[in-house]
Amino acid sequence: MDKESTAADPRATSSEDVYGAPCWISLMAHDLSAAQDFYGAVLGWRFRPARLGAEFRLAVLDGEPVAGIGEVTPTLQAPVAWTPYFAVADADATAARIRERSATVAVGPLNFPVGRGALAADRDGAVFGIWQGELISNWQTWREKAPTWLRLRTRNAFDAAIFYGEVLDWASDRPGCCEVDYEEDEVVLRQHGFVVARLSSGATEEAPDPLIRPHWHVHFAVPDVEATVQAALRHGGLVLEQHGTPEGSEATLRDRDGAMFSVNDGSHRG
Repeated sequence: MDKESTAADPRATSSEDVYGAPCWISLMAHDLSAAQDFYGAVLGWRFRPARLGAEFRLAVLDGEPVAGIGEVTPTLQAPVAWTPYFAVADADATAARIRERSATVAVGPLNFPVGRGALAADRDGAVFGIWQGELISNWQTWREKAPTWLRLRTRNAFDAAIFYGEVLDWASDRPGCCEVDYEEDEVVLRQHGFVVARLSSGATEEAPDPLIRPHWHVHFAVPDVEATVQAALRHGGLVLEQHGTPEGSEATLRDRDGAMFSVNDGSHRG
C-alpha cells in the first residue's frame, strides 16, 4: 500500500485545480432503474436527479456525489462500462491533442451547465472522458468516497503513459501536474501525493475475455468484500475474480448489464 504523503488541496473544486487527474466516473446503463437498484444494494448508494436530464442520476454516498448513472438509448447496442473522466484546463485543446496522436474523440466537447466534456478512446481502444470546469464534488472528498483508484489495462503501459502524459500534461513542467513513477512493470500516477491510477501492460485487443482487453477499470472501497459479493449475486451480478492480497481482499464483479468493476476492503488504495 502506498503512503499518502501530501494532503490534497481541500478547495479543489475546479478541473484546473487537479488537471490530469481522474475527477469523475459515469455509467450509461440499459435500464436506469435496474442500475440504481443494483448499485444501491451492492455499494450502498442513494440517488438524486442531476441537471443533465431526466434519464441521468447522481449516485450519493454519505451525502456526497460519487458517480453518475444515465440510461443509454435502447436502440444503441453499445457495451455498458464504467468510464473515468480526467480533469483538464481546456477541453478543446485536449481533444485536439487526442486526435493529433491518432486516438479518437467520439463525442464532444459538449457544453454542460457547469463545464465542457468529451468522450474519447486511446490508441488501443480504452474509453475515457475529459472534463473542463466545475467539479461535481470536491476532489478530495470524491476521491475518499469513490473510486478508490483506477487501473488501465493496456497493451504497453509505457507507450500508454507517453500518450496520456502528452494529452493530459502528466509529468510536465507545469506546476501541479500529476506525477508519474515506474514501479516494476507498472506506471503509477499520483496527484497531490495520492495514488490515483496504475497502468499495466499485457492487454490484448482481440482477447475473448473482456478483462484482458484494453480498458480503464474502476476499483471501489467497501467495508466488507464478501458481503458486497453476496449482495451482487443476490441482485443479478456475477463474480469474475475473488482473491486475497497482501493488502486485503478484492473481487472483480459484473453488474446486470455487463459493466465490470472491482471492490476491495479499503486497505488497498492503489
